[in-house]
Parts: sequence; C-alpha cells; structure tokens
Amino acid sequence: MATNTTSPTHRKAIIGPPSNFWLHSTRTGFDLTHPSSPSTPSPSPNPTITLQTTTSPIKISPFKSALVIIDMQNFFLSSSFGRTRGPGHLACSNLINHAIPAARKAGIRIIWLNWGLSDSEVVNMPPAVKRAFGFEAVDENSELSTKISENAKGVDKFGDATFQGGHVLLENGKNGAIYRGLGSECGTVKFDDGTEVDAGRLLMRDTWNAALYSPLDAIYEEGKGLTTNPDVWIHKNRMSGLWGGTGACEEFLENEGIRTLLFAGVNTDQCVGGTFMDAFSKGYDCVLLSDGCGTTSPEFAQQCFEFNAAKTFGFCVGCGELERGVDGMES
Repeated sequence: MATNTTSPTHRKAIIGPPSNFWLHSTRTGFDLTHPSSPSTPSPSPNPTITLQTTTSPIKISPFKSALVIIDMQNFFLSSSFGRTRGPGHLACSNLINHAIPAARKAGIRIIWLNWGLSDSEVVNMPPAVKRAFGFEAVDENSELSTKISENAKGVDKFGDATFQGGHVLLENGKNGAIYRGLGSECGTVKFDDGTEVDAGRLLMRDTWNAALYSPLDAIYEEGKGLTTNPDVWIHKNRMSGLWGGTGACEEFLENEGIRTLLFAGVNTDQCVGGTFMDAFSKGYDCVLLSDGCGTTSPEFAQQCFEFNAAKTFGFCVGCGELERGVDGMES
C-alpha cells in the first residue's frame, strides 16, 4: 500500500477591510505590520519583530507600535500610601529590566497613560466612577451640602462612616485615609528618610500622588528628552484611556500611524483591561504584556483577563519574549 508523502497544505487568509487588515498564515502566524495592500509587503528597510505569543506567532512593525504603560503612579504603588510590594511592583521590575529597554532599542513608542484630572472633569464625573475612589458622607439629619471634615488628629466619626483601626472607612469599604474621593486632599506623606511632601489632591494633574512611581519617573524623564520617538504622557479621566469618542490618546495614535498596542501597568482587570477592551473595539491590534501588568484583585482576575486577551481580544506575551523578539528583529 502506497504511503501518502504529500506535504501538509498551508493556508493563508486576509482578515479585515482594506483600511485595516491582518494577514494570516498557518505556517507563520499573524502579520500585523499593516502594509498598504495585502500584496504589497512593508518596505524592506523597515524592521519587523516576531513575537511568540501564548497562542500564535505575530509579526509587528515597531514603527507602527506603542508600549502603553497605564497608571503606574505613586497613588497606586508608593509605600508612602501604604502600598505593600505586590504584583504591580513585580510588573514594574519586568518593565524596567526587559520591556522598556526592548521598546527603546526597537524604536517602539512609549506612552505613559495616567489618571490626571482637571477641576471640571471632577465636577462632571459620573457617580459610578466617583464611588470607585470613595466619597464623603454626612449624617442623615444634616443638609447634603454640609460636609463633616476629618480634623488633623483624626476623628471618631466621619459622616456615616465608622472609625476602625486608625482609619476612616468610607461607605464603599475602602480605606478612607486615602480614598476620600477624586480631587480630595491626600495630605502629607512621609518618606523613609523622614522628609515629607504634600501629596496633593487625589489623581489631579501635576500632583505628587499622580506622578509616576519613582523608579519609573527617571525613565520617563530620560525618554521624553529623546530626539527620536520621545516618550509621551497622556492624561486620562476614566478607567479606560480610550473610552468614548476620539480623545487625547486616540488622537495621538492616529496622528502617529500607530496600530499595534502593547499593554502594561496596573490594575490588569481594571484600567489596563478597560483600555485594552476599548482599543479592541476601536480596531487596534492589542497585545497584553502579561507579566508587565499586575492587579490587587484575586489571582483569578489576572488569569481571567490573560485568557480573554489571548483567546478573544488579541494576544498575550511576556516581557522577556518581547525582549527576545527585538533581539531577533529582522530588516
């Protein structure tokens, strides 16, 4: 009986409309380089990076890609706010040691997408978003326009919230020492060397609490001074930095011709995830740097988002794999 020695047939496909398409091959995976047409490859001088994701190889163009680092700010990571070392700090280390140097080497743009509110944005913030960061309450017999303030030495009662273990617990169950509402005063924080600084109003622009976590701040300062592809800082005013109509982040991406987004930051299942899913809906190529982001939620929340990022919304890859892909960059 004759043996069939025919080689397996590899298949290819074009996915998407002429204005925004991927190429796929069962042999090489997904091509996300966005050439001008399916039959016209990207100009040969332009490098490409192949990443071995958890599901399939992908090829990206560094000049059409951005590393989007979300909310790695003092408020979320600094020990001065009582933040103990956790997944966000590990993600920070992976970004510093692997992802950021790789992006710099490849010419991938770095976007620091952070909470940074104006007074008008706080005034008009929807109640659901305000509630996520705490709120002040008053006694039921008081006028709603009256606020009960915490004095400098602490109080036994803060509106309808009770005082427990030295901290005011607000009605959403968050630590009232810092979660007193968007735009509220965070007070003075003390560093390990004994120096103090005014932390400013919660997540407002140009405050210490909304500044980048110190290990990353120096990296941003260096990056924004680059003559080619400097880092950019973009303020956001929701969990997602790409919600609603065309905002500051989307305008920048469109102006720069960026189509592929590598996501990192905190928290994976909240601000990173919200931006990731909105980017997916808006037609961007979405890649989650799984160990470049972390969350304070239970471990299953990270696992759930990684699963869906890889299986539905885009792709999932580690910071080390990005580094290896850049080291093997092809011209």
